[in-house]
Amino acid sequence: MSKESRFEPRRRARRRALQAIYQWQITGQDAGDILKQFRAAQEMTGVDEEHFESLVRGVSAGQKVLDEQLQPFLDRPFEQVDLMEQVVLRIGAFELLNCPEQPFRVVVDECVDLAHRFGSEQGHAYVNAVLDKAARAWRPDAIDV
Repeated sequence: MSKESRFEPRRRARRRALQAIYQWQITGQDAGDILKQFRAAQEMTGVDEEHFESLVRGVSAGQKVLDEQLQPFLDRPFEQVDLMEQVVLRIGAFELLNCPEQPFRVVVDECVDLAHRFGSEQGHAYVNAVLDKAARAWRPDAIDV
């Protein structure tokens, strides 16, 4: 199995989670309802569905705590950050704090890619800066010296 294909199910899970969490933020729907809706309406082939659900449930349930934990690394109040970047930062924070099996560089790179694809023009640079600072604080033992 190639390196690319081994990581693709998680990459797809993050992409679907980004869409589901964005919908949750906009509509305020129950995360469980959004998960059901996504599984019924979206192409989920090749998606790590367990990780997808973990991200959606984890971010929706822990949003307030994630926002508070991210705040020290931001240059403005969290609510002033672009909505799509908020979603990406929450996904990154959730993974950095709750998925120690995920290398921090993978989490940061994947979130930067999501922000580049779906966020504002310079959103990916902002996400990179914030999550890099957060990773250094939250996972100091994992950072190369």
